[in-house]
Amino acid sequence: MKYVLIAFLGMGMLGCSSAPEPAATPAAAPTPVPDHTSLFPDKGKVSASVVPDHILDMKALPGGSLAQYEVKGQKYQMFIIDADSTQKAAFMMLDMKAEMQKDPEYLANMGGFSGMYGDKPLYCFAKLHYLAGILGLPKAKAEPIAINLAAQLN
Repeated sequence: MKYVLIAFLGMGMLGCSSAPEPAATPAAAPTPVPDHTSLFPDKGKVSASVVPDHILDMKALPGGSLAQYEVKGQKYQMFIIDADSTQKAAFMMLDMKAEMQKDPEYLANMGGFSGMYGDKPLYCFAKLHYLAGILGLPKAKAEPIAINLAAQLN
């Protein structure tokens, strides 16, 4: 009887042991950012790269392609974000608008906005499933460059 009681208590203790913790599932790898650096014009281009996340250091934006330019001593950046859909591109453009100081100007001809981001002028537009633009040039200088960039986005 004594052995039965010990066996019974032993089985009870085995039943109280905690189940092994499930193995942590590995975090999904971030979606690779498409490389659209070949769409940037070569004239004045200093460098081009793919930014994995938060292009232009904007928290609401994903990564994209970014090019640095210097023309006649004036430095500026061009960017392209592949948003996967026209709707996502439009919402991202509104996120950019929210980051601009004061009241950004609506650009009816480009479907975008022009304003200030920090201490630099920002010209951005959405075309198809892309959000693109120019940081560092005033509207009058950015617009013809943006028109040429928009022609590259198909």
